[in-house]
Amino acid sequence: MSAPRVVLVGPMGAGKTTVAGLLAQRWGVAVRDTDHDVEASAGREISEIFVDDGEAAFRELERKAVATALAEHDGVLALGGGAVLDPATREQLAGQTVVFLRVGLSDAVKRVGLGVGRPLLLGNVRARIKALLDERTPVYEAVATHTVTTDARSPEEVADEVVALLEGAAR
Repeated sequence: MSAPRVVLVGPMGAGKTTVAGLLAQRWGVAVRDTDHDVEASAGREISEIFVDDGEAAFRELERKAVATALAEHDGVLALGGGAVLDPATREQLAGQTVVFLRVGLSDAVKRVGLGVGRPLLLGNVRARIKALLDERTPVYEAVATHTVTTDARSPEEVADEVVALLEGAAR
């Protein structure tokens, strides 16, 4: 059974997808994003799934996508921001190399913008991001083997730190 080289977790705006691509390129491995997997399997965008079927239906698709990716993928894996809320997913992450990309409220708001296409941000974007950060940060910390802060840093700088952490841990 294969396992991802690294799993990236964190809230929206942390840079998981971008950093995952940089890491995969640097290491010469494949990159996978479970949000993209959900969209591919459903044949619709995540926002459409939320509107048409509800969050519970999306979370079930997400749980299955994460389980499949953890079992099949040996490159860099980026999880959707809420994936770690599922107890089965947290259990499957035990023993994996998991990096929590931490982002503060100010940087997250700047990166996400008005939240167009992000169903969990309907209404007051800043307040919703703050609530999600407050709710999820302890869960990200609990599943992570490493934490990298992304505030005021380029994706390349964040990827450099992840590489240094993981290659230092391998020595």
